[in-house]
Amino acid sequence: MKARLPKGMGGGPQDMNAMIRQAQKMQEDMQNLQADLEQREYEISAGGGVVTVKINGKREILNIGIEPEIVDPDDIETLSDVLVAAVNEAIKKVDSVSEQEMGKVTGGLGMPGLF
Repeated sequence: MKARLPKGMGGGPQDMNAMIRQAQKMQEDMQNLQADLEQREYEISAGGGVVTVKINGKREILNIGIEPEIVDPDDIETLSDVLVAAVNEAIKKVDSVSEQEMGKVTGGLGMPGLF
Protein backbone atom coordinates (compact mmCIF):
# COMPACT_ATOMS: atom_id res chain seq x y z
CA MET A 1 0.00 0.00 0.00
CA LYS A 2 1.32 3.40 -0.98
CA ALA A 3 1.02 6.38 1.32
CA ARG A 4 -0.52 9.36 -0.37
CA LEU A 5 0.28 12.87 0.67
CA PRO A 6 -2.38 15.55 0.57
CA LYS A 7 -2.37 17.73 -2.51
CA GLY A 8 0.34 20.39 -2.31
CA MET A 9 2.53 18.33 0.03
CA GLY A 10 5.54 16.59 -1.42
CA GLY A 11 4.59 17.74 -4.89
CA GLY A 12 7.77 16.57 -6.46
CA PRO A 13 11.06 18.03 -7.61
CA GLN A 14 9.64 21.42 -8.59
CA ASP A 15 8.33 22.06 -5.07
CA MET A 16 11.64 20.94 -3.57
CA ASN A 17 13.61 23.19 -5.94
CA ALA A 18 11.37 26.14 -5.08
CA MET A 19 11.90 25.51 -1.36
CA ILE A 20 15.67 25.31 -1.86
CA ARG A 21 15.68 28.57 -3.85
CA GLN A 22 13.58 30.22 -1.16
CA ALA A 23 15.94 29.03 1.59
CA GLN A 24 18.96 30.23 -0.40
CA LYS A 25 17.33 33.64 -0.90
CA MET A 26 16.58 33.87 2.82
CA GLN A 27 20.17 32.94 3.66
CA GLU A 28 21.49 35.59 1.25
CA ASP A 29 19.13 38.21 2.69
CA MET A 30 20.24 37.31 6.21
CA GLN A 31 23.93 37.58 5.28
CA ASN A 32 23.37 40.98 3.68
CA LEU A 33 21.41 42.19 6.69
CA GLN A 34 24.06 40.89 9.09
CA ALA A 35 26.74 42.84 7.21
CA ASP A 36 24.56 45.95 7.40
CA LEU A 37 23.85 45.47 11.10
CA GLU A 38 27.56 45.10 11.86
CA GLN A 39 28.23 48.49 10.26
CA ARG A 40 25.63 50.33 12.34
CA GLU A 41 26.63 52.41 15.33
CA TYR A 42 24.58 53.19 18.43
CA GLU A 43 25.09 55.71 21.20
CA ILE A 44 23.61 54.93 24.60
CA SER A 45 23.70 57.11 27.69
CA ALA A 46 23.37 56.24 31.37
CA GLY A 47 23.35 58.03 34.69
CA GLY A 48 21.27 60.87 33.34
CA GLY A 49 23.63 61.37 30.42
CA VAL A 50 26.90 61.58 32.37
CA VAL A 51 28.22 58.47 30.63
CA THR A 52 27.75 57.69 26.94
CA VAL A 53 28.79 54.52 25.15
CA LYS A 54 29.20 54.26 21.40
CA ILE A 55 28.99 50.67 20.12
CA ASN A 56 28.81 49.06 16.71
CA GLY A 57 26.76 46.11 15.49
CA LYS A 58 29.65 43.75 16.17
CA ARG A 59 29.25 44.63 19.87
CA GLU A 60 32.59 46.44 19.86
CA ILE A 61 32.80 49.48 22.14
CA LEU A 62 33.98 52.40 20.00
CA ASN A 63 34.00 55.16 22.60
CA ILE A 64 33.06 55.89 26.19
CA GLY A 65 32.33 59.49 27.12
CA ILE A 66 32.42 60.54 30.76
CA GLU A 67 31.23 63.92 32.02
CA PRO A 68 33.51 65.44 34.69
CA GLU A 69 30.77 65.67 37.33
CA ILE A 70 30.57 61.87 37.62
CA VAL A 71 34.30 61.60 38.38
CA ASP A 72 34.74 61.61 42.14
CA PRO A 73 37.97 60.08 43.44
CA ASP A 74 36.19 59.26 46.70
CA ASP A 75 33.36 57.42 44.91
CA ILE A 76 34.81 55.31 42.12
CA GLU A 77 32.09 52.71 42.71
CA THR A 78 29.35 54.99 41.33
CA LEU A 79 31.34 55.67 38.17
CA SER A 80 31.97 51.95 37.77
CA ASP A 81 28.27 51.15 38.22
CA VAL A 82 27.23 53.75 35.64
CA LEU A 83 29.82 52.47 33.16
CA VAL A 84 28.62 48.89 33.57
CA ALA A 85 25.00 49.97 33.14
CA ALA A 86 25.82 51.94 29.98
CA VAL A 87 27.80 49.11 28.39
CA ASN A 88 25.13 46.53 29.22
CA GLU A 89 22.41 48.79 27.81
CA ALA A 90 24.44 49.31 24.63
CA ILE A 91 24.82 45.55 24.14
CA LYS A 92 21.08 45.03 24.74
CA LYS A 93 20.33 47.69 22.11
CA VAL A 94 22.48 45.96 19.48
CA ASP A 95 20.91 42.58 20.29
CA SER A 96 17.38 43.99 20.21
CA VAL A 97 17.81 45.73 16.84
CA SER A 98 19.51 42.65 15.35
CA GLU A 99 16.71 40.37 16.56
CA GLN A 100 13.99 42.68 15.21
CA GLU A 101 15.66 43.11 11.82
CA MET A 102 16.41 39.39 11.42
CA GLY A 103 12.81 38.60 12.40
CA LYS A 104 11.68 40.61 9.39
CA VAL A 105 13.81 38.46 7.08
CA THR A 106 13.03 35.10 8.64
CA GLY A 107 9.35 35.77 9.14
CA GLY A 108 9.77 35.23 12.87
CA LEU A 109 11.26 31.75 12.55
CA GLY A 110 13.54 31.05 15.49
CA MET A 111 17.01 30.31 14.14
CA PRO A 112 19.38 30.25 17.10
CA GLY A 113 23.05 30.64 16.37
CA LEU A 114 22.60 32.33 13.01
CA PHE A 115 23.30 35.83 14.27
